[in-house]
Amino acid sequence: MGRRRLLGLALGAAALAGAGLLRPAAVRREAGLDVLLVTVDTLRADALGCYGRVGAETPRIDRLASGGVRFAFAHAQSVVTLPSHANILSGRYPFDHGVRENSGFRFPRGMDTLATLLRSHGYHTGAFVSAFPLDARFGLDAGFDVYDDRLGDAETTPDFRMQERPGPRTVAAARAWLDATPGPRFCWVHLYEPHAPYAPPFEWRGRVPTAYDGEVTAADTALGPLLDPLLSRGDSARTLVVLTADHGEGLGEHGEATHGLFAYESTLRVPLVVYAPRLLRPRVVTEGVRHVDILPTIFDALSLPVPAGLPGRSLLATAEGRASGSVPPSYFEALTPALTRGWAPVHGVVRDRLKYVDLPLPELYDLGGDPRETMNLVSLRPVPLGEMRSLLGRLRETDRGADRIAEDPAVQERLTSLGYVGATRALATHYGTEDDPKRNLAFEVGLQQVLERYESGDAPGALARCEQLVRDRPGVPLALRHLAVLRRRAGDLAGAVEAGRRALAADPGSAEAAAELGRALDELGRPREAVLILDPYARVPEPDLDVLMTWGAALAHAGRRDAAVAALGRAREAQPRSALAAYNLGAVHLVFGEREPARAAFEAALVLEPGLARAWNSLGLLAAEGGKTEEAVRLWERALAENPHDPDTLFNLGTLLWRGGRKAEARPRLEQFLADAPPALYAPDLARIRSWLRRG
Repeated sequence: MGRRRLLGLALGAAALAGAGLLRPAAVRREAGLDVLLVTVDTLRADALGCYGRVGAETPRIDRLASGGVRFAFAHAQSVVTLPSHANILSGRYPFDHGVRENSGFRFPRGMDTLATLLRSHGYHTGAFVSAFPLDARFGLDAGFDVYDDRLGDAETTPDFRMQERPGPRTVAAARAWLDATPGPRFCWVHLYEPHAPYAPPFEWRGRVPTAYDGEVTAADTALGPLLDPLLSRGDSARTLVVLTADHGEGLGEHGEATHGLFAYESTLRVPLVVYAPRLLRPRVVTEGVRHVDILPTIFDALSLPVPAGLPGRSLLATAEGRASGSVPPSYFEALTPALTRGWAPVHGVVRDRLKYVDLPLPELYDLGGDPRETMNLVSLRPVPLGEMRSLLGRLRETDRGADRIAEDPAVQERLTSLGYVGATRALATHYGTEDDPKRNLAFEVGLQQVLERYESGDAPGALARCEQLVRDRPGVPLALRHLAVLRRRAGDLAGAVEAGRRALAADPGSAEAAAELGRALDELGRPREAVLILDPYARVPEPDLDVLMTWGAALAHAGRRDAAVAALGRAREAQPRSALAAYNLGAVHLVFGEREPARAAFEAALVLEPGLARAWNSLGLLAAEGGKTEEAVRLWERALAENPHDPDTLFNLGTLLWRGGRKAEARPRLEQFLADAPPALYAPDLARIRSWLRRG
């Protein structure tokens, strides 16, 4: 009898549900929640324990996923840092906001982002980023009350290792801001640890499967001060947490060591976790979702109106287990091969589990049965191929192309007058099979070897490999830029100028190539030529910050004091939080013997970035010139604490101590100078120091 009654109740419940009388719980929303957006650079989804990585040590992110909603099939729209974060923060596709690569693009002023929109709703906004591609100069600082991009003193260049800040320092800055700021708050924290080169903390080496896994673990550990308090408070924490990656990492799959060349799942598929125990129960969602869905989801969760006209959708109902109907397609692209190598651009679309990659050698994959994309179905599935090609065409109807900052008529006119025939290089309209990135993989491996050799300390080997690549393929813009940088750092300034001219001729629209050529000309003692090259790039409405600073230095060395100060003043006005802009203004004052304005500028730079070693070094010079020996020693010691291998500081401090009779203190500094100084740039000084040390 009891069993029949229970069975009847069960059948009755099923009937009620079938009649629509029992519905899933209403989607919950809550106004005024804090929002924490965490983006971990270069983090593959399958590198996390919660996504199935055996041997992963990611306890915090795993706990976040187990207590929140984990989206198992999430995709980025871009596979490099700046465009991907522009997608996340704006909720737009890259062809809508126009940021298509890490260099040469700036997020448009006036276009709304999570920060501008949430601040208009009363939120305090803070961003804490860990790498140079997200420097404020590229425009993502709009709407943030605080945009903390203080990265230290490393040289900033998109050609070699990116300037970065360790995750624990970034998190500490974010934690301090959160503790001092009343709610409601929107805090974006970006970590860079999993990015190449992989150098995990010593304690994780050998404990996890690979060095990349060690970097992922380091990122998870760094997040402790942010995530641990929220995880311990559960639903009493009034914070909505969204954690994702900008893109993944190739790790050798399809021949791609890192990212940016292709758009396979290894770099396109990302983790996405939404944690808000007050709103959402733990769940795993398997349907496809996208970066452009993040902004609408956050606004929906906060009970705010979702901005109109965006391609994304709120995932809140999906996260509660409600059927979402038709799943929208996911557009993606990789334009780095086209913009920096001259190869074919990568465009594509994912619909359900079918993925189409539009290239001269097109690709079609069924990700449901072939998640590692080993079987190209182009020749086997002509009807789906045509449908996906048409779908991609519709998605890209408003794509106006990749227009970079320096593409300006004045730039084209000046370059033509200087002999750089052929205006700004635009993307081609047709590519052959020889332009497919897959056909150029060996050359890409060579470029990676250049970076690896340079990172390992083998600068001569890096230069030799780069010389060989340029001989084999003389027209690749990025290889020529690499060559110009490597020759300049080796002290071959004439060779750097020659390579720089070729790089600019291959890609006249590249402000980076112009800045590198101008820098080499200036160091070679030809500042007037540098000014001529840089002038049109500096006079566009929103010039590249490196162009402005290099232009200002060349103007100073050409004796044009007022123009130089004005150029650096523009740089400071454009980026008032840039410590390098403040420092370079001080350097210009120093060229003209204006010590007090120089001192003020160097001190202003250190307020913005206490770790700016070159500013400490310059203050040491001023102290030494003023006869303040002990103050100079202290300042130079501080500079070396920030950058132990700077030849100028080593020479300055070692020389002062040696001449002051403090030879025991001087010797290790001078020996380090001998080890670090490029011979071609410091030959007379090296000879003198060797003579001193021999005589003892």
